[in-house]
Amino acid sequence: MSSLVAYFSATGTTAHVANELARAIGADLFEIVPEQPYTAADLDWRDKTSRSSLEMNDEACRPAIVGHVDTMADYDTVFVGFPIWWYVEPRIIDTFLEAYDFAGTTVVPFATSGGSGLGKAPQRMATLAPGATVTEGRLLNGNPNADELRTWAQGATSC
Repeated sequence: MSSLVAYFSATGTTAHVANELARAIGADLFEIVPEQPYTAADLDWRDKTSRSSLEMNDEACRPAIVGHVDTMADYDTVFVGFPIWWYVEPRIIDTFLEAYDFAGTTVVPFATSGGSGLGKAPQRMATLAPGATVTEGRLLNGNPNADELRTWAQGATSC
């Protein structure tokens, strides 16, 4: 079984968890990098005119990504990590999911959050990855150790 950990990290928090997860389970790693990097002002959720607010208020918004996973068909499991924005995944994750054919693949969401759960992210992600098995996922806040990550990953993919 071959696994990929793909992640978007706005501030570095999700990147840390994604790197630890990939190392713990021996998975390949792919950073979902926005073509236009986010600034601190872009991420100000209290500003209704900030880039992140405008993106999240537009269901059709798909921020461009730099890079591509050329070997996506080689993976049976793809862990997709992101910070929670407005109780769901950021629109850049939607861009990523729509760029590939995940049919027959298990997609496992994981997220970091300052105060909310995964919300409707797994359900939304399932609609964007037709044919994939999208699990309920998990918040991976704090600093989970390699054993905790391995145990969770094994359980998340054994459904």
